Amino acid sequence: MLNNLGIATVLSIALLIGSHAAADPPVDSVVNQMILHANAQPSGEAPYSFDKSAYKGDLAKLPIGVFDSGIGGLTVLEAILTLDAFNNENLRPGPDGRADFEKERFIYFGDQANMPYGNYASYGKEDFLRELILKDTLFLLGKRSWDFSTASEPRFDKPPVKAIVIACNTATAYGLEDVRHAIQAWGIPVFVVGVVESGARGVNELISANDASKTVAVMATVGTCNSLAYPKAIGRATGIAGKRTPTVIQQGSAALAGAIEGDPAFIKSGNEPSDNSVADYIRDDVTTLVETYRQSGSTKPIQMVVLGCTHFPLVQDEIVNAFERLREADPDNDGSYPYKRLIAEEVQLINPAELVAKELFRKLAAERLWIKGDQRSVLEKDAFFLSVTSPTVVPSARTSTGELSVAYKYGRETKRLQVEDTRVVPMRVNMLPAASRQLIQTRLPEVWKLLNEPEAE
Repeated sequence: MLNNLGIATVLSIALLIGSHAAADPPVDSVVNQMILHANAQPSGEAPYSFDKSAYKGDLAKLPIGVFDSGIGGLTVLEAILTLDAFNNENLRPGPDGRADFEKERFIYFGDQANMPYGNYASYGKEDFLRELILKDTLFLLGKRSWDFSTASEPRFDKPPVKAIVIACNTATAYGLEDVRHAIQAWGIPVFVVGVVESGARGVNELISANDASKTVAVMATVGTCNSLAYPKAIGRATGIAGKRTPTVIQQGSAALAGAIEGDPAFIKSGNEPSDNSVADYIRDDVTTLVETYRQSGSTKPIQMVVLGCTHFPLVQDEIVNAFERLREADPDNDGSYPYKRLIAEEVQLINPAELVAKELFRKLAAERLWIKGDQRSVLEKDAFFLSVTSPTVVPSARTSTGELSVAYKYGRETKRLQVEDTRVVPMRVNMLPAASRQLIQTRLPEVWKLLNEPEAE
């Protein structure tokens, strides 16, 4: 099945046994250009810059930044908001009946105008993707935003952040080390937590030292799978723990994240008979994954499934149901049930979000950035932002509904840092497609409540 971009939903089967981490990528012109550009704009008012002087003194009262390619990272924010795994008084492990981050405030940014990130690699635009990730970082570090897409002037009152959660698997896979290097080069005390590392730790925690080799399926975007970030991270985590590294198989979807977002490029329109609903993509992705695994000759059942895209927890029940239905399927009606032995009776689902939340808590405590005593955040309430198409973009580069066209989105080059083809504006519920609003309301109640808080007068 092809999506409306004509990109096949592809399978990246790794079958990587005993994977080891690759060397950190070399710092290159993409990263250096962003470092130099931000350094050359010390006021923080230019696009893609920040005010370094904001990082002096006690930073504990600053908010925490979370970014994703769209709304998928809200699943990570929900996990952070609802976590109760530590004692809020002494910061030791153990629930105390209080939300662990009850005094913290968050700034969420979804780069919706440029999503899905997972397809940039398919167009040979990995460097542009890495630049986007650094731009996301600079938005969170900086103070520049817009009231709305057609505002005549930006505003400069967004506070900086004391920590960054990359709540996007593709962004973590392609940009985590870039972001860490840039922050170190800028000399600011901000730490970064990435979702892939947390997901790999989740796999490791479910494997005992005496376990025989297991099979772990990773469902993610094409870009995340192509990067081999999960096989490497899982191999690294289990290797350090002295455990047998599992077999890792991957399914890269070019369309599911976009369909979950309600992007018209990926979903069924009108009464078209084409199979491109969210349910269709899930069914096809799961079937392709398991069928290709069957054809590889492997017989060990899939025992764990990593939700390697932060959009996927929004439809995790549907993913579980797809595996269960396939396990009981007998397509040839001959009693063979070809997938039954390849899917464990109870598949363990790994959502890296809660593990990210725990890692964030531990890091804040270790860096002494926790809000202490009677301190209050500089933000009265959590803030949510989305990127939208800038009015400066020529009509030929837009779709009929105002989004960046596919040709323009994936045809851009790096280092055009004076060009602001998207603007970051406050996220309002009515800006989201109806399907996305419904998913947030039903699956992410804490986030939904924050999104619907009345504006301060």
